[in-house]
Amino acid sequence: MRRICEGCEHGYAPNLSACPWCGASADYSHTTLSDAACDCEVYIDYFLCMFSTGEVYQLAPDHPLDITGLRRTLSQYRVVTFNGLGYDFPIIALALAGADNATLKHASDQIIVHQARPWDITRDSLEWCDHVDLMAVKPGDGGLKMLMAKMHAKKLQDLPIDPSASIAWYQRVLLHEYCRNDLAGTQQLLDTFPAQLRLREEMSVEYGIDLRSKSDAQIAEAVMKSLLPFKVERPHIPAGTQFHYRPPGWLRFQSLGLLDLLARNPFTVTDSGSVEMTDELANTIIRIGGSAYQMGIGGLHSTESKVVHRADDEYSIQDADVASYYPSLILNTEIYPRQIGSQFATTYRGWYESRLSAKHRAEELGIELERGGAVAEIERELAKCKTEADSKKVVLNGSFGKLGSKWSIFYAPSEMIQVTITGQLALLMLIEMLESCGIAVISANTDGVVIKCRRDMEWLRDQCISWWESVTGLIMEYTNYRMIASRDVNSYISVKTDGKVKRKGAYAEAKPQGGGWPNPTGQVCVDAVVAYLAHGTPLRDTVYACNDIRQFVYVRQVKGGGSYLPTAALPKSTTLREMREVLQAGGVPLGIGIKNDTLREIYAKHRERVMRGAEYLGKACRWYYAQGAVGCILTPAGGLVARTEGCRPLMELPDTLPDDLDREWYVAEARSLLADLGLDTSAI
Repeated sequence: MRRICEGCEHGYAPNLSACPWCGASADYSHTTLSDAACDCEVYIDYFLCMFSTGEVYQLAPDHPLDITGLRRTLSQYRVVTFNGLGYDFPIIALALAGADNATLKHASDQIIVHQARPWDITRDSLEWCDHVDLMAVKPGDGGLKMLMAKMHAKKLQDLPIDPSASIAWYQRVLLHEYCRNDLAGTQQLLDTFPAQLRLREEMSVEYGIDLRSKSDAQIAEAVMKSLLPFKVERPHIPAGTQFHYRPPGWLRFQSLGLLDLLARNPFTVTDSGSVEMTDELANTIIRIGGSAYQMGIGGLHSTESKVVHRADDEYSIQDADVASYYPSLILNTEIYPRQIGSQFATTYRGWYESRLSAKHRAEELGIELERGGAVAEIERELAKCKTEADSKKVVLNGSFGKLGSKWSIFYAPSEMIQVTITGQLALLMLIEMLESCGIAVISANTDGVVIKCRRDMEWLRDQCISWWESVTGLIMEYTNYRMIASRDVNSYISVKTDGKVKRKGAYAEAKPQGGGWPNPTGQVCVDAVVAYLAHGTPLRDTVYACNDIRQFVYVRQVKGGGSYLPTAALPKSTTLREMREVLQAGGVPLGIGIKNDTLREIYAKHRERVMRGAEYLGKACRWYYAQGAVGCILTPAGGLVARTEGCRPLMELPDTLPDDLDREWYVAEARSLLADLGLDTSAI
């Protein structure tokens, strides 16, 4: 909610107790303001600040900046940016302070080229502005252009004028169009994450601090700081510091020598503050039953590939995942950063218990809702419980994530290893027990295992897991599968007994997920594979039934920017015979008895001419596969961008499917994805 001063009627941020315009105390009314995306462009003789609501502010030798108008606009909206905290707002603050174009350009270069921080640019604050920066809210890495590609923005466009150029008056319209497109992308990003932003707003109210522009891990740190009665000093742990894993007393193996392996292999803190394991530990293959496993800093993983398992009358397939695995381990093994002490454990346990309570209450309310209770009252309480559970999940997982960051108050690399290695060993202990009972574990990842069990032995499987839960203090959650098809442990498709499908890695949907946001890569092909495995739908039926161009596009980031070459790419070096064939096909005259060195020189010049015919696309490249197309996308060095042969660029999405869309290419790609799962596709 926004504060509106009753004296001067200016708006200002909700975290301020007095109006920054007239100094009046907090006599205010609350109101909800409309959003305005904001973006800036800076050149040596031109500054542009645009808003999605239509306001445009410019500074040029022939055009003074309307400082009063810009301040008024910033106070009238909830201003939404992408990287506004790191770039736009420091620049705007300088502009409001009266900086000229040269000063703004110098500051822009310091931020972009030299990675200067906002406080290195200006000490002026825009805290009176109600501002949300979406950069930390979205999952994973990536700039605005790649995010726009992932959201299937209508138009993808790089900066149209070199940032070192001088801007003529007639070029300003190009920058306006470019900036307007970025504003549309920022607004689209805001529309993509309403739930995440709403949760941050509710948590801001709960804790009395502005959390709207923070990532999950940043939220956890900010909340912990606000709750602690003392200031935490980040520990300094020199690079090269070594430490050993400390196994909990309940950890036991029947025959695996993993504890001895860990005892002789210390972990080492690197220059960046992260942790690395020894080569011996990283390369050890742990064989149990018919499967093999490897340990890592992040988690355990099995090494299966190209394998399909199906449940039948004789065997069941069950996925057993540990509920709140790392938070539970932190509490059960009494792990905490030393610089915070026991206060961390007390606060963390409070969050954990609060989340469980809210989660269980939400489940009860869901049942009441199905039974036809008082709908309005139940829905209100259900929404409140879901918010509580989600907010506590954010701080629980975010706190763990910061154990490995040397810039965080939570930094405790040895304790991070205690959590992750204990988690892996605990799963291996369960796997060893199941396999010794003749029950196969067919896959394992960070927080769970997939078990293929004879139906007459399910009672034994359940007893093994129950004993394990009682020893470790952990709780399993279960999902039953009809089948699971794996390319590898990180890429698989599983069909649940209720017909729902779980997809991961190369077979996941290209949408925001906990671990990031995959690029669109011909989603129709993945959908065809899923439909075939879940329902037996022929691959061709799915591909030909789809008329959404977004399901056919591929997206890739190209460092330095990619360019489209409408002809096939010519290699830098090839055989003399192939050089002659290429030159003859290109109509280049060659004399009789031409020397080899001369032939190479002519070929090099011809290749350079061909490359000059490439059309610059940008750093975020989008394409589809077309009938008869032989073109490709090249890197700035002339290299081929992977999997772009036979493509056509699609930097602006059409309203209808291109006439030359090569559906058969996508059918063949779907067949290839099926084969990667280990299925025989000869008859498909």
